Amino acid sequence: MKNDQPAVGCLAYDTDQQRVGQVMGHLGAYVQLRPPGGGREWDARPEALRSPTPSELPDGPVRPASETEESR
Repeated sequence: MKNDQPAVGCLAYDTDQQRVGQVMGHLGAYVQLRPPGGGREWDARPEALRSPTPSELPDGPVRPASETEESR
């Protein structure tokens, strides 16, 4: 995923934070990620993102990217 921004809704591995996140959006030079099961978003550098390996993929369900904290 280096040098391009991943699509909203896909999963990405943030090598800076060493965790998987679901892409929620793009803000300036950053990609906004959220834990796949929900939780607090964080900003990631696009160059620090890559596709997750099978062992890094979440076991549980992934919330739809359109679902926000306010809609619960």
